[in-house]
Amino acid sequence: MDLKIHSDFSKANLDEMRGIYNSVGWIRHTNDIIKQIYEASNVIAIATINGQTVGLGRAISDGVFNAAIYDVVVHIEFQKQGIAKKIINNLLENLCHVSCVHLISTTGNEDFYRKLGFKKVRTGMARYLNQILSNEYLE
Repeated sequence: MDLKIHSDFSKANLDEMRGIYNSVGWIRHTNDIIKQIYEASNVIAIATINGQTVGLGRAISDGVFNAAIYDVVVHIEFQKQGIAKKIINNLLENLCHVSCVHLISTTGNEDFYRKLGFKKVRTGMARYLNQILSNEYLE
């Protein structure tokens, strides 16, 4: 497996990226939305195998105190091969001087992030406009 991780969004294949989101049921990510959210993110990781995009991750950070990791997604056909771990490690390497890195795990993936050193936040709070997400993630 010739896995490479890069951060050059100008070389990204939006159709392949959308296919990754769609493969895990995230169907609201259009090419325009993907372009918008990745251009607004200052740390990105795009995983490719033999030139095909198979995984993604991104973060938004002030570069000093805080960062938040979003959208760590691996195409369903390439999961369980260590790709997500490499994406997270790449993002964390690029955020190594940032004091606090947050992320919200999708349901069922909490243990994966725990193994990578993340812990629950005592005072974390959020609001969701989407009622389904609100029901799933909020107490």
